[in-house]
Amino acid sequence: MMIVPAGVKVHLALGFTDVRKGMDGLAMLVQDTLKKDPFSGHLFAFSLPSAASRHRC
Repeated sequence: MMIVPAGVKVHLALGFTDVRKGMDGLAMLVQDTLKKDPFSGHLFAFSLPSAASRHRC
């Protein structure tokens, strides 16, 4: 469990995110898609596809 300080918002990016973009690419995603400041002090969470869904035949 994670304790989030008062006033900090948690933003969830729905769908699958290619985290190979690195920190800079994810920051751009936050700015362009979520229209948020990645340096605001808030938390941004991204989802990954499961290993099973990546290897379907």
